[in-house]
Amino acid sequence: MSAELGTFLRSRRERMTPVDAGLPATGRRRTPGLRREELALLAGISATWLTYLEQGRDVRPSGQVLDALARALRLTSAEQEHLRRLAGGGAVPAEDVPEEVAPEVAGVPALLGDNPAYVTGICYDVLAHNAAAAELFPAMEPGGNVVRWMFTEPAARHVLVDWEAEARNLLARLRAIAGRHPGHPRVTRLVNELTTASPEVREWWPRYDIQFSHAGHKRFRHPRLGVITVSHAAFHVAERPEQTLVVYHLPGRPGEAAS
Repeated sequence: MSAELGTFLRSRRERMTPVDAGLPATGRRRTPGLRREELALLAGISATWLTYLEQGRDVRPSGQVLDALARALRLTSAEQEHLRRLAGGGAVPAEDVPEEVAPEVAGVPALLGDNPAYVTGICYDVLAHNAAAAELFPAMEPGGNVVRWMFTEPAARHVLVDWEAEARNLLARLRAIAGRHPGHPRVTRLVNELTTASPEVREWWPRYDIQFSHAGHKRFRHPRLGVITVSHAAFHVAERPEQTLVVYHLPGRPGEAAS
């Protein structure tokens, strides 16, 4: 059983108060959140079993136990999916070899013309991008990394109007990847690098926020179009699900919001 499962369960237990769980308040506590005994009671399992799970021992929780913990901890749908993936053991760490992208996939961003598009690898390394993406994301080039750009490139805080919200969301997606691939050498190196370089990562990473790739809207300061709202969508590459094609739809003229 991966120790990552125990880390995730503890993080959710410690951020949940007795009042959140519908339990009577018992005054000041030495440690935050629910006690193990309280969570075990809410989930209908033994405190010993919960201790084993949080310690990362070699035990396999059933689907019913996972469902009960998810309900007791009031996990979101993304957090429930992450919990089940961790309970499945996680992916085996990959060898530390450069990530390759198929030529047919690498050529897709260029086909999208004026719509910014790029392909990323398992830990957000930029494997391919088009000229429109280079304009929208200054200083982010193939061979670079989206998360490193977000937290260490000064331009990112100017380009992204809602930088803090976008940075938190991106880090939550990297947190989910790190949980699915415990010990992956490139993911581990990136997290260590960001933890050293960014005070925000040092503060936010222990919160264990989880998010998965999704479509939506972002606000940018575009060098030609000014402040714009841009729609975007992410697509996983067939046969290489950890590679993702991200496409943005730019508005046609200054001041026009993307649909």
